[in-house]
Amino acid sequence: MNTAEEQPVSPYDRIGGAPAVTEAVERFYKRLLADDDLAGFFKDTDLHVLKRHQVALISQVLEGPKSYEGRELAEAHRGMGITAAQYAAVGAHLVAVLEELGVPQDIVDHVVKVLESVAPDVIGADV
Repeated sequence: MNTAEEQPVSPYDRIGGAPAVTEAVERFYKRLLADDDLAGFFKDTDLHVLKRHQVALISQVLEGPKSYEGRELAEAHRGMGITAAQYAAVGAHLVAVLEELGVPQDIVDHVVKVLESVAPDVIGADV
């Protein structure tokens, strides 16, 4: 008989669930908007909607209850002309936020692997 105590704890729950993911997303976008090389990408964006999508996306990556239901990454980034350096900078901001929040290294490493795996969908997605 499996009990809740025997169930493995998801990365989502390990970091504190919805409040932690929401805080990470808030900090992440503060950093992105303060970065002169990246802020322009968000000029005509509904940040409330974008943050909501980001919470769902990160929750999904961390095996949480929310799942991302937005556009495919390539479609969402088509025509933006995002370079590898810009993508790396965005990833560095996310990693910095996770580290600020004390997210365990194995979870940070998992997020980095996911970022690497989806990079082709975002970098130069206008091709």
